Amino acid sequence: MAVLVAGGCGYIGSHTCLEFLEQGYDVVAADNLCNSSAESLRRVEELTGKKIPFYEVNVCDRAAVRPIFENHKIDCVIQFAGLKAVGESVQKPLEYYQNNLNATLTLCDVMREFGVKRMIFSSSATVYGLDNPIPYVETMPTGECTNPYGWTKVMSEKILQGVAAADPEWSVVLLRYFNPIGAHESGRIGENPNGVPNNLMPYITQVAVGRREKLSIFGQDYPTPDGTCIRDYIHVVDLAKGHVAAMEYAMHHTGTEIFNLGTGKGVSVTELVETFEQVNGVAVPHVYVGRRAGDLAEYYANADKARRVLGWQAERSIADMCRDSWNWQKNNPNGYSNEKPL
Repeated sequence: MAVLVAGGCGYIGSHTCLEFLEQGYDVVAADNLCNSSAESLRRVEELTGKKIPFYEVNVCDRAAVRPIFENHKIDCVIQFAGLKAVGESVQKPLEYYQNNLNATLTLCDVMREFGVKRMIFSSSATVYGLDNPIPYVETMPTGECTNPYGWTKVMSEKILQGVAAADPEWSVVLLRYFNPIGAHESGRIGENPNGVPNNLMPYITQVAVGRREKLSIFGQDYPTPDGTCIRDYIHVVDLAKGHVAAMEYAMHHTGTEIFNLGTGKGVSVTELVETFEQVNGVAVPHVYVGRRAGDLAEYYANADKARRVLGWQAERSIADMCRDSWNWQKNNPNGYSNEKPL
């Protein structure tokens, strides 16, 4: 049985490829490498001892996607492909709408042509917007996003729900992630952002390894116990396992289902930094600065549905996430360097 992982060279995509291979599934990967590295898949092959057919294509390009389905019997598509920097999406809204929506539309169109009717979609907690109370539950209304990136997730969810409603043979699983951090315990694959990191953990690790001078923590006056923002951090390996569980669910069910993938527990920015320092015995110089526009004080998941329906729950602790993140960064201070072609 084969899964196509669109965006398979990325942070979450590469870990998911590894998890599927370890669970005995065949994996085909597609990625245009605009924000990722082919080295990640080479290392997944190294870790698993299995070859991954790789297509360097933009999945918005229908003519480039069709050969994947011609050459492989695909049973399910995992859709990670998309631009994902919240701040950049505000500066480049057209690029985000065009790329993220077209990627999903094109994949669905080619899937329909080849009779493939199972998709697992990489969504986000951003779809819950500003007004829902915490913890977030899958039945809450979505929308009222603060940035184009969030809106592309809301719109993609609506597109996929419409596809499944129109054809009762389709199975769509929408996975709403919270804040993935960590890395594979081997230290061979991990988060490798281009340029200045947009997310907290890679910034912490780059400060710890000496690539950046200090960490700026935005806001110390939020209505939280220590004044800093609270988020639901989930280990990327737990997240990858969630995709396997979702695919196995999709093999036996039709229609659309939505699941939060998080721990259900909030951790503040200060707590995360202090845990990282304690677990790894390394200092992270940091300063507190003013709030950043658009940041919510607190949010975290209610992940009961995933546990009840998928039999999945997050198992790794914040300490595990901090340890594995540092293991990746200290062994790869410049990320994926000296890349070798697949």
